[in-house]
Amino acid sequence: MPKAMYQGQCQCGAVKVSVEAGAVAVRQCWCRQCQQVAGGGATHNALFPTDACTITGDLATSSYVAASGNTLTRSFCPACGTPVMAKSSARPHFTVVRLGMLDQPNDLRPQMVIWTDDAPDWAVIDPTLEQHPRQPPAPPPAS
Repeated sequence: MPKAMYQGQCQCGAVKVSVEAGAVAVRQCWCRQCQQVAGGGATHNALFPTDACTITGDLATSSYVAASGNTLTRSFCPACGTPVMAKSSARPHFTVVRLGMLDQPNDLRPQMVIWTDDAPDWAVIDPTLEQHPRQPPAPPPAS
C-alpha cells in the first residue's frame, strides 16, 4: 500500500483521514452554508479523488440542496464536531476534505476563492487568487 500523502484526525482523534493522492483543487469558499460551518468566515477545502481517500471512525452527516442546485452532504465528528469532509451530488468522484482535518496542510494553499458574492463586506480576499462570484466550473476528472 502506498504511503499517504496527507493524514489527519479530528480534534478528539475519533475520526481519521488518509489521502493517497495530490489535491485536484484547493479552494476557499464563502457560500452562506460554509460561513455557518466555519463560524462566520470561509471554509478552506481540498478536493481529492474519492478513491484516494480513506476515512475511518463514526461520522455524522447533514445534507441540503446548495445554492448551486446540487445536494451537498457534509460530514463531521459526532463527538467533537470537527468538520471532516463534504461531497456534492454533482461530483461524487471528488471528496472535499476540510484543511483543518489534515496534520500538515501547509502545501495546500488555496488556488481560488468561490462564492465571493456571499462574502461579507469585511471579508479579506486575496486579490491574487482566481475568484468566482458563485459556483466555479467543475475541475476535470482525476486521472
